[in-house]
Amino acid sequence: MEYVYAALLLHKTGQKLTAKAMEEVLTAAGATPDKGRIKALLAALEGVNIDEALKSAAAMPVAAAPAATGGTAAPEKGKKEEAKEEEKEEEFTAGLGSLFG
Repeated sequence: MEYVYAALLLHKTGQKLTAKAMEEVLTAAGATPDKGRIKALLAALEGVNIDEALKSAAAMPVAAAPAATGGTAAPEKGKKEEAKEEEKEEEFTAGLGSLFG
């Protein structure tokens, strides 16, 4: 995610999305840049209108966090809910990937 955040930050500040700029942002944030991942993201973003992608992402409904049960739910039910939440999170992450490529 830090690579996407770096790309969004560069875009927001009006800077060109380059490998060097991405490396500088990631290094400044305390991350160790992976040149392969940077190249892959830049390739995926090539030809993508980031502003339009962000507008369509903002229009997507966001799932509300489940209410705390206060420990009254059975442990099995909690495990099933966690599995469903993980699936939703994976779907959301996959959806983000489709926005940029």
